[in-house]
Amino acid sequence: AAKEIKNLIQTSGSQVGAGVQLVGKTGEALRIIAGQVAEIDELVANIAASAQEQSLGLAQINGAINQMDQATQQNAAMVEESTAATQSVAHEAEALAEATSQFRLSGAVSNISAARRPGLRRAS
Repeated sequence: AAKEIKNLIQTSGSQVGAGVQLVGKTGEALRIIAGQVAEIDELVANIAASAQEQSLGLAQINGAINQMDQATQQNAAMVEESTAATQSVAHEAEALAEATSQFRLSGAVSNISAARRPGLRRAS
């Protein structure tokens, strides 16, 4: 019985030694994993900082595009106003040309007429 107990103790001692080695390997693996987790954490923090910078850049681009859109809309409105004013002037010029086409003036009469109109000078 003592011999069996001695064998069991030796076997247990060997198994405990193997267990200690496995625990040591497990501890080393956990240290490696912890180091890799720290590296991943740093990378994620860098990605988050880059994403924040990109977000700010996109916000600035969006603001510039909004300003360009407003300027484009203002330019379009001014073009419409200019077109309307040009058409109005063209119609008024046609009406003036039609109104003045009814008058027939000879050289002498036109000089007298021109002298009577305020702000106009006689032709020489």
